Amino acid sequence: MSTQLNTANLSTFPASIQTPKYDRTHLTQPIIVHIGVGGFHRAHQAVYLDDLLGQGLTDWSLCGVCLLPHDKRMYDTMKSQDCLYTVVEQSSAGNNARIIGSITNILFAPENPQAVIEKIASPECRIVSLTITEGGYYVNSGTGEFDANHPDIQHDLANPDMPKCAFGFLAAALELRRKNRMIPFTLMSCDNMQSNGDVFKKMFLAFARLRNPELAQWLAEHASFPNSMVDRITPATTDEHRAMVKTSFGIGDGWPVVTEPFKQWVIEDHFCNGRPAWEKVGAQMTQEVLPYEKMKIRLLNASHQALCYIGMLVGHQFAHETMEDRRIRTIVERMMDDEATPTLSPVPGVDLTEYKKTLIERFANPAIRDQLARIGTEGSARIPKFVLPIVVDQLARQKKMTMCAFTIAAWFRYLTGVDDNGKKMPIIEPMEAKVCPLAKQGGADPKPMLSLHELFGELPKSEIFVAEVSRALRSFYEKGAVATLEEYSKI
Repeated sequence: MSTQLNTANLSTFPASIQTPKYDRTHLTQPIIVHIGVGGFHRAHQAVYLDDLLGQGLTDWSLCGVCLLPHDKRMYDTMKSQDCLYTVVEQSSAGNNARIIGSITNILFAPENPQAVIEKIASPECRIVSLTITEGGYYVNSGTGEFDANHPDIQHDLANPDMPKCAFGFLAAALELRRKNRMIPFTLMSCDNMQSNGDVFKKMFLAFARLRNPELAQWLAEHASFPNSMVDRITPATTDEHRAMVKTSFGIGDGWPVVTEPFKQWVIEDHFCNGRPAWEKVGAQMTQEVLPYEKMKIRLLNASHQALCYIGMLVGHQFAHETMEDRRIRTIVERMMDDEATPTLSPVPGVDLTEYKKTLIERFANPAIRDQLARIGTEGSARIPKFVLPIVVDQLARQKKMTMCAFTIAAWFRYLTGVDDNGKKMPIIEPMEAKVCPLAKQGGADPKPMLSLHELFGELPKSEIFVAEVSRALRSFYEKGAVATLEEYSKI
């Protein structure tokens, strides 16, 4: 027996389930417009704001924007539930459910782009935050410059009133604000990129200059792009999760979020138009985010890449299974300790040894059942941002990057689409049409893949780097994934 989740039924849920006790109808301004309403945002930023609202510490609310056509089902579900949804924290101690109410409105951009532009341009919008994945910023990883030739960018420059990508919507709204003599809003990236605010600013201003140099100049003078570091492992919602929420908690929720108890948010305190008091509910406001960003990206995100491709190649499905495999666990620990940690600066208030221990425990959480296929999506965006910076720094230090090279080789082998037994592996990759044929063409030779300057830049000029990747990839083809994993776990 379950009760459909909506505003009218909120009071009927048992006291053991935390529900919004604040009046959501009065949360009209100020607002944060968030682009990319996926599971992570709903398990992270929306939860922090719900905590603030629950303590009566703010009047801010969220308006979500579903950007992509395949978001339609989630949009319809959220609308039918009055934007309410369930967050379930899963750990070995059990499951805990709460209903989140901080999102009070949601828009579907492909259906009504003008409504999205008007909402972002409205005076009540003070912050626009984004979780659009690393690939959504149009960075040429080889040069670090803006990819102005991307089809999305070319479309939005040619059709400024009918944009498709986040940059197009933001530019259209900011142009309206500029013409109406309003101040801009803060533009806050919550994606996993080192110096994400700085990268966002560089890429977006490059786009704005192509659209209107006056807009770009105005933004450079008046807008703010704070850096931030976000962390919470959040697997994709499945039918199994929906059934669990219904049977365990009696909640009929078409799009719940399942996540781990841990969450972290470090934010550069640089906002041009006000902000909620996130520090009152556990976020860390600081003037220097970079040490925290590098720590998280090079230890957590790079380790995710290290475990997911080899995990799929040897037949695992979930992250916790890779931590039960002593060989993969060893690869991850050595990459953390020997290759990533030496490239990090001291992190205020953080014991890196304890942090790494906590990461292994989080990866090993069997309740989360985080799918390797999810972790391995968009490798062409993630490998250059998470793994290659470690390689660059280790080469500069004349130190080893064996496990990073192993990870890159495992990615190349994964891109062929089948494991050693001929079993198909799921590939979700924006550059699939380019990288998969090159991976198959190259086989044991990494040079075709390494020739992609937009991914690897000048790294292939390093004989040491090419030799390390070649050695690992050749082993994958000559000995197989299992034997290669066994060999590298003993290096």
